[in-house]
Amino acid sequence: VQLQASGGGLAQVGGSLRLSCAASGRTSRAYAMAWFRQAPGKERELVGVIGQRTRLVDSVKGRFTISRDNGKDTVFLQMNSLKPEDTAVYYCASSPYYGAAYDEVWRYDVWGQGTLVTVSS
Repeated sequence: VQLQASGGGLAQVGGSLRLSCAASGRTSRAYAMAWFRQAPGKERELVGVIGQRTRLVDSVKGRFTISRDNGKDTVFLQMNSLKPEDTAVYYCASSPYYGAAYDEVWRYDVWGQGTLVTVSS
């Protein structure tokens, strides 16, 4: 199984970006997909997860949307009203815990390569 993330780049404060993560090699769709991010000098943190449940962390609620196209086995992260603190490398990940929405990095067994999002003022 492989995850390929794309869509990062440079955005202005208040701007938008859309990240995509395409999965390949799976035979089942019964898994959760998530976006994490890691800013310089900080730990990797959950941004949002979608499976049987959908969850976004408080810092991005109202600005970000996570969605999934099961037919294409792709998950998206629409990021609006971007702030400088959103600057980070964003990673997509998948977890076999389809019914849960976990924060912990260790619960996700497949990771994409990361895509850099830079928000400048």
